[in-house]
Amino acid sequence: MSLRLDAPAGAVRVRRFSRAERWVHRTTAALMGVCVVTAACLYVPQLAELVGRRELVVRLHEWAGLALPVPVLAGLASRAFRADLRFLNRFGPHDRVWLRAALRRDKRAASRPAGKFNAGQKIYAAWIAGATLVMLGTGLMMWFTHLTPLVWRTSATFVHDWLALTIGIVLAGHIGMALGDPEARRGMRTGSVSREWAEREHSVWRP
Repeated sequence: MSLRLDAPAGAVRVRRFSRAERWVHRTTAALMGVCVVTAACLYVPQLAELVGRRELVVRLHEWAGLALPVPVLAGLASRAFRADLRFLNRFGPHDRVWLRAALRRDKRAASRPAGKFNAGQKIYAAWIAGATLVMLGTGLMMWFTHLTPLVWRTSATFVHDWLALTIGIVLAGHIGMALGDPEARRGMRTGSVSREWAEREHSVWRP
């Protein structure tokens, strides 16, 4: 376990995320934020009237969406990021235990064993990655109208709009969970977390 011994006694820090991983998260979050805000300005009449300049908002939405996969692709150059992708892509027996406890709404840390990422985080990561690819594909159909027949574009618009609403709801839940866990936010901001938090919330994690 990688520890920082320069902290006060009882507050030893454990390295959780590298600089590259934090950069990927922040850049992806910023681009996703632009997509969500511009989408709201395009679809909510009150916001559309308040902001105006629809053509500019459309262009910001399109280019932010097109750039959304770039931070993840760039992050593949980082060994730590690739290792975390492997962690996110693997479910173990402890993840099934975590999910059963979550379904029972059992919030005791002892009932929710987790590795570096818990089962909820793994499901969220897989879902948001898939949703991003679908949004990118449907968005390209809507942007380059000459590439596909009308019926495809109509279907793409339907999927894009409703999936965008779902993403907004899921992101709100993700942000709400983060707001409820200051130490997890500190880990994403600084790269390290307290040893006590790591042992309590991610008992199977062995850095």
